[in-house]
Amino acid sequence: MAKVSKNARVDRGKNAGESKNMVKVIRAVKSDKTGAYVFKEKIVHKDNLQEALKG
Repeated sequence: MAKVSKNARVDRGKNAGESKNMVKVIRAVKSDKTGAYVFKEKIVHKDNLQEALKG
């Protein structure tokens, strides 16, 4: 009997469409201490994009 890879047992197709619904939001926020800009990254669902941009 042939050896089966662990990766072959994983069902990769069931969550394939989920990642297409996610977006990465990168915001430049000015630091109060130093005055330099810091980048905040967040991954949100595309339906919640407007809420993430407001807050």
